[in-house]
Amino acid sequence: MANIKSAIKRVKTNDARRVHNAQIKSAMRTAVKNFEALVTNKDADNAKTAYATASKKIDKAARKGIIHKNAAARQKSRLAKQLNSISA
Repeated sequence: MANIKSAIKRVKTNDARRVHNAQIKSAMRTAVKNFEALVTNKDADNAKTAYATASKKIDKAARKGIIHKNAAARQKSRLAKQLNSISA
């Protein structure tokens, strides 16, 4: 453990940020899994709303710097491709 006051504070803030980032990332992954479950069941109507939710969560994670913006674009592209495969 750190001895210097600023280092102690840094450890504390890093822990708080890690927990917060994990919550956002977990919510994003859950939204993606829900969408993919609907795609496997070929439920196009509910998949469209789940896609919007997952896309929003992915964008939020990218905006917060939790995932890279290109990774977010790639994930959204793959989800859109899956959505189009069951819609068409």
